[in-house]
Amino acid sequence: MGIGKVEDAKKVLTFDLAGKENGSLTELYKDGEKTVVYLTATKPGGFKGYHLHRVRATRYTCMRGKVKIILYRPGDSSSREEHILDAQRPQRLFIPNDIATGLQNIGEEEVWLINYPDPPYDPNLKDEQVEYTLEELEKGVVK
Repeated sequence: MGIGKVEDAKKVLTFDLAGKENGSLTELYKDGEKTVVYLTATKPGGFKGYHLHRVRATRYTCMRGKVKIILYRPGDSSSREEHILDAQRPQRLFIPNDIATGLQNIGEEEVWLINYPDPPYDPNLKDEQVEYTLEELEKGVVK
Protein backbone atom coordinates (compact mmCIF):
# COMPACT_ATOMS: atom_id res chain seq x y z
CA MET A 1 0.00 0.00 0.00
CA GLY A 2 1.38 3.41 -1.02
CA ILE A 3 1.67 6.56 1.02
CA GLY A 4 0.23 8.98 -1.52
CA LYS A 5 -3.29 9.04 -2.91
CA VAL A 6 -4.03 9.90 -6.55
CA GLU A 7 -7.43 11.38 -7.39
CA ASP A 8 -8.93 12.31 -10.74
CA ALA A 9 -9.29 16.06 -11.29
CA LYS A 10 -12.30 17.04 -13.40
CA LYS A 11 -11.40 19.11 -16.47
CA VAL A 12 -14.04 20.60 -18.77
CA LEU A 13 -13.57 22.45 -22.03
CA THR A 14 -15.05 25.95 -22.25
CA PHE A 15 -16.59 27.72 -25.26
CA ASP A 16 -17.32 31.33 -26.21
CA LEU A 17 -20.79 32.57 -27.17
CA ALA A 18 -20.15 31.57 -30.80
CA GLY A 19 -19.43 27.99 -29.72
CA LYS A 20 -15.66 28.20 -30.32
CA GLU A 21 -13.44 26.44 -27.76
CA ASN A 22 -11.59 29.07 -25.73
CA GLY A 23 -9.96 27.06 -22.95
CA SER A 24 -10.83 24.89 -19.99
CA LEU A 25 -11.62 24.67 -16.28
CA THR A 26 -9.85 22.15 -14.02
CA GLU A 27 -10.87 21.44 -10.43
CA LEU A 28 -7.73 21.61 -8.27
CA TYR A 29 -9.15 21.15 -4.79
CA LYS A 30 -12.55 19.83 -3.69
CA ASP A 31 -14.23 19.71 -0.30
CA GLY A 32 -16.96 17.13 -0.78
CA GLU A 33 -19.10 18.35 -3.70
CA LYS A 34 -17.77 21.91 -3.51
CA THR A 35 -14.84 23.17 -5.58
CA VAL A 36 -12.56 25.27 -3.38
CA VAL A 37 -9.83 26.00 -5.97
CA TYR A 38 -9.81 25.69 -9.74
CA LEU A 39 -7.70 26.64 -12.74
CA THR A 40 -9.26 28.50 -15.65
CA ALA A 41 -7.17 28.32 -18.82
CA THR A 42 -7.70 30.62 -21.80
CA LYS A 43 -6.13 30.05 -25.22
CA PRO A 44 -4.01 32.77 -26.86
CA GLY A 45 -6.38 35.41 -28.25
CA GLY A 46 -9.29 33.74 -26.44
CA PHE A 47 -12.05 35.54 -24.57
CA LYS A 48 -14.22 34.20 -21.74
CA GLY A 49 -17.30 36.02 -20.52
CA TYR A 50 -19.14 38.03 -19.75
CA HIS A 51 -20.77 36.47 -16.71
CA LEU A 52 -21.35 37.20 -13.06
CA HIS A 53 -22.00 35.14 -9.97
CA ARG A 54 -24.92 36.13 -7.76
CA VAL A 55 -23.44 34.42 -4.68
CA ARG A 56 -19.69 33.93 -5.18
CA ALA A 57 -16.83 36.39 -5.17
CA THR A 58 -13.76 35.59 -7.28
CA ARG A 59 -10.08 35.68 -6.38
CA TYR A 60 -7.77 35.39 -9.39
CA THR A 61 -3.99 34.92 -9.48
CA CYS A 62 -2.29 34.61 -12.89
CA MET A 63 0.21 31.74 -12.94
CA ARG A 64 0.97 31.69 -16.66
CA GLY A 65 0.64 34.24 -19.44
CA LYS A 66 -0.94 37.68 -19.46
CA VAL A 67 -4.66 38.47 -19.23
CA LYS A 68 -6.90 41.55 -19.33
CA ILE A 69 -9.82 41.23 -16.93
CA ILE A 70 -12.77 43.49 -17.77
CA LEU A 71 -15.38 44.25 -15.11
CA TYR A 72 -18.84 45.85 -15.27
CA ARG A 73 -21.48 46.56 -12.66
CA PRO A 74 -24.69 45.61 -14.52
CA GLY A 75 -26.98 48.61 -14.93
CA ASP A 76 -24.04 51.04 -14.96
CA SER A 77 -22.19 51.04 -18.28
CA SER A 78 -19.81 53.73 -16.97
CA SER A 79 -18.51 51.32 -14.31
CA ARG A 80 -16.18 49.48 -16.74
CA GLU A 81 -12.78 48.63 -15.24
CA GLU A 82 -9.81 46.84 -16.77
CA HIS A 83 -7.07 45.03 -14.87
CA ILE A 84 -3.98 43.35 -16.34
CA LEU A 85 -2.63 40.28 -14.55
CA ASP A 86 0.74 38.94 -15.67
CA ALA A 87 2.43 35.78 -14.40
CA GLN A 88 5.77 37.66 -14.51
CA ARG A 89 4.45 39.97 -11.77
CA PRO A 90 2.16 37.89 -9.53
CA GLN A 91 -0.81 39.76 -8.09
CA ARG A 92 -4.25 38.80 -6.78
CA LEU A 93 -7.47 40.38 -8.04
CA PHE A 94 -10.61 40.22 -5.89
CA ILE A 95 -13.92 40.54 -7.76
CA PRO A 96 -17.08 40.80 -5.62
CA ASN A 97 -20.24 38.91 -6.49
CA ASP A 98 -22.70 40.57 -8.91
CA ILE A 99 -19.88 41.99 -11.09
CA ALA A 100 -19.87 40.89 -14.75
CA THR A 101 -16.42 39.66 -15.75
CA GLY A 102 -14.66 39.04 -19.06
CA LEU A 103 -11.22 37.48 -19.54
CA GLN A 104 -9.12 38.34 -22.62
CA ASN A 105 -5.83 36.51 -23.18
CA ILE A 106 -3.48 39.26 -24.39
CA GLY A 107 -0.29 37.20 -24.37
CA GLU A 108 1.42 34.69 -26.64
CA GLU A 109 0.74 31.59 -24.52
CA GLU A 110 -2.20 29.99 -22.77
CA VAL A 111 -3.24 31.91 -19.65
CA TRP A 112 -3.65 30.04 -16.36
CA LEU A 113 -5.68 31.74 -13.64
CA ILE A 114 -6.08 30.17 -10.23
CA ASN A 115 -9.46 31.00 -8.67
CA TYR A 116 -10.36 30.65 -4.99
CA PRO A 117 -14.10 31.39 -5.13
CA ASP A 118 -15.78 32.59 -1.94
CA PRO A 119 -17.86 30.68 -1.04
CA PRO A 120 -16.58 27.59 -2.91
CA TYR A 121 -18.43 26.55 -6.07
CA ASP A 122 -21.49 24.49 -5.15
CA PRO A 123 -23.02 22.50 -8.05
CA ASN A 124 -26.34 22.44 -6.17
CA LEU A 125 -26.80 26.23 -6.52
CA LYS A 126 -29.02 26.84 -9.54
CA ASP A 127 -29.18 30.11 -11.53
CA GLU A 128 -26.15 31.44 -9.64
CA GLN A 129 -24.20 32.31 -12.82
CA VAL A 130 -25.66 34.92 -15.19
CA GLU A 131 -24.39 35.38 -18.76
CA TYR A 132 -24.15 38.80 -20.44
CA THR A 133 -23.11 40.09 -23.85
CA LEU A 134 -20.96 43.20 -24.13
CA GLU A 135 -23.89 44.95 -25.82
CA GLU A 136 -26.17 44.22 -22.84
CA LEU A 137 -23.58 45.60 -20.40
CA GLU A 138 -23.03 48.74 -22.49
CA LYS A 139 -26.81 49.33 -22.63
CA GLY A 140 -27.14 48.95 -18.85
CA VAL A 141 -29.20 45.74 -18.91
CA VAL A 142 -29.71 44.04 -15.54
CA LYS A 143 -30.71 40.38 -15.42
